Amino acid sequence: MAAVEALKMKYPGAEAWQMGDSPELASELAELIKRGIKTASCGSFASYQQEASAPRIGSYNIILDGQNVPVCVTRLIAMRLVRFCDVTEAFARKEGEGDLSLEYWQKEHQRFFTGEGHFSEEMELIAEEFEVVEVL
Repeated sequence: MAAVEALKMKYPGAEAWQMGDSPELASELAELIKRGIKTASCGSFASYQQEASAPRIGSYNIILDGQNVPVCVTRLIAMRLVRFCDVTEAFARKEGEGDLSLEYWQKEHQRFFTGEGHFSEEMELIAEEFEVVEVL
């Protein structure tokens, strides 16, 4: 993790983490981010409230693949609160997954949130948009 520590020095306050719920998915999503295809993500508002340090606009993230290897650094450029049922086709496309459709997004995110034990059509999400600032 020496590479992560060096990146944290370059990007003070940066958090290092994987996306997804498996090493395979983490590697797939990291590659989509690195290539600029995935420029958005979301999480449940309830989960964000439990985090010790919630993300802020302008903050940096070190994106790790499924083997905890840094792939790129992103900067959070937008956040908004939105209900699951109100997510748009445009946001689903920015998530960059599957066939980029809202239907795919809904199916996969329902699976993910159900697996975390809290899914509802009315659940509140934090929708984030980010840009890649460094590819490693």
